[in-house]
Amino acid sequence: MTEHTLTVTSSLEARPAALFVQTASKFKCHIDVRVDNKIVNAKSIMGMISLRVLDGQMLTLIANGEDEENAVAELKRFFSMN
Repeated sequence: MTEHTLTVTSSLEARPAALFVQTASKFKCHIDVRVDNKIVNAKSIMGMISLRVLDGQMLTLIANGEDEENAVAELKRFFSMN
């Protein structure tokens, strides 16, 4: 299992959430996103929108599977570009 916590620098509204889900869906591993005590599947658009991720919040990426390290690295890059 690979886990990484980061601070979100811009809100994850509908369009960015959809792009995030598309990025996460490229990987075979299971990926969860945790904000506070709520955990959702990173490949679920409804789950990601339900998190209501806002600028300045702490978010944890949790990946488990064969390409977990690559998945976390790319999703970290996603947040650094948005």
